[in-house]
Amino acid sequence: MATFSLERTAPLAPDEAWRRLTRWERHGDTVPLTRVTAAPPGPTRRGTLVVARTGAGPLTFDDAMEVTVWQPPREDVPGRCRLEKRGRVVTGWAEIEVGTGPGGRARVVWREELDVRFLPPFLDGVLGRSGRHVFGRTVNHLLRQP
Repeated sequence: MATFSLERTAPLAPDEAWRRLTRWERHGDTVPLTRVTAAPPGPTRRGTLVVARTGAGPLTFDDAMEVTVWQPPREDVPGRCRLEKRGRVVTGWAEIEVGTGPGGRARVVWREELDVRFLPPFLDGVLGRSGRHVFGRTVNHLLRQP
């Protein structure tokens, strides 16, 4: 099991950073061969299912996640979202926290625990570094794009 975290600040209000980071379909924009969907339609809430399908042809897998905590940012209270990974291949969790950082900028903290079935434990370090890199690029992209 790999764990990683990353932190970013952006010249945005926390509610705008939150909106950008929780538009689930946009998460696939920076990950090759990945499409992200969310159901049911409408605003995200506790119980929303988010599925990232990665691969091509018969070589695909789903990273299925359920939103178990949904607390958008309010005034001086940071927002928090927790996704529990429920897939057959990928398990673990991800947490996104968005609050106010230095100079009134949005402060984002992304934490994740990731386990990939059939991946031997000695590769957890590589998995953690890869996850940090991929999600770091994704967060950077989402915070830059309106």
